[in-house]
Amino acid sequence: MTKSPARPSKKSPNKAARAGTEKAQARGGDAALLARIAGALERLAPTASATTDFAAAEAFVWHPEGRRLTAVRRVNRVEMSLLKGIDRVRDLLVENTERFARGLPANNALLWGARGMGKSSLVKAAHAAIGQAYPAAGLKLIEIHREDIESLPELMSLLRNARQQFIVFCDDLSFDAEDTSYKSLKTMLEGGIEGRPENVIFYATSNRRHLLARDMMENERATAINPGEAIEEKVSLSDRFGLWLGFHRCSQDEYLAMVEGYVAHYRVPFDGAELRREALEWATTRGARSGRVARQYVQDLAGRLGVRMSEDR
Repeated sequence: MTKSPARPSKKSPNKAARAGTEKAQARGGDAALLARIAGALERLAPTASATTDFAAAEAFVWHPEGRRLTAVRRVNRVEMSLLKGIDRVRDLLVENTERFARGLPANNALLWGARGMGKSSLVKAAHAAIGQAYPAAGLKLIEIHREDIESLPELMSLLRNARQQFIVFCDDLSFDAEDTSYKSLKTMLEGGIEGRPENVIFYATSNRRHLLARDMMENERATAINPGEAIEEKVSLSDRFGLWLGFHRCSQDEYLAMVEGYVAHYRVPFDGAELRREALEWATTRGARSGRVARQYVQDLAGRLGVRMSEDR
């Protein structure tokens, strides 16, 4: 009995469709994998910084995540004439800023001491005053936040070739025991190969003279084999500021002069013994006398009297 010849096998339509679908899915998976790899490489690559138009504003804020500077349309500042009880440090900082704007040697400055006595206000007021006096310098104020100090070298590279002059300003600067970001600041102030650009100066404010807490310093002295060297590296950071300006608590007379200065400047219709009595009571409830407390009292007083505290009045 002869066998009939074998017929060639054919894939069913369902099997063929499944095979085509699997191939398409494989291609789609490969494309998705390549897209993820490309995205990861883009994230690893340095971000291209946008060109900053420094003519757009007099002050900027540094954002390291995008290597960009955003313009500040209106700086929150206090007029120089309203800063009472700090005449000596005011004159020193203004003179230092003036020399910098004129292209003469000037020092980085550390403003340290009592809270609320006008440290950051003085930096902003000095920038405004010298910027107006020397418009050709194109003096700009760049604020860098404490947590972004490690990105200082990137900021310096952006400012180095600009034709303007820059005050890089960090408010309330201090470091914790395990914080190593201060090394970037030390390199920028002095010691790096490139050093600080000639068109940049650094101003910082802090409640601490040596930029780290006293209990941290004492703990390192107590636990170190050589107490003198244990904190040498961190304490030496403050030594790299050529200008140290100390702010101390004001007297009662200075505090009342601050209050009266704000009242006159904003034309608040309140004067005499009642003003002084209320102002002293306000300071007592806050446990301190300072320029900040004086302004807060006048803000409360102006609100009660329906007076707007605006520089445009």
